[in-house]
Amino acid sequence: MGTSRRSVADASTLTGWYKSSYSGGDQGECLEVARGHATVPVRDSKAADGPAVVFSPGGWSSFVTAIKGGEFPG
Repeated sequence: MGTSRRSVADASTLTGWYKSSYSGGDQGECLEVARGHATVPVRDSKAADGPAVVFSPGGWSSFVTAIKGGEFPG
């Protein structure tokens, strides 16, 4: 499957991908997350067979909390 600790070379080899309900259809800035894995794979929705970044569950939770808290200015 072409994986390392922090990435998956071909994200299409994983199942359970979903896009956030907050994603606006044609904006082109959407991420998808895959459910059902011990880690949290995240990919660009426009590149289904491209790479995915893999977070630990705690790392993903911290990242989402930081986004919601406005820690990354747009």
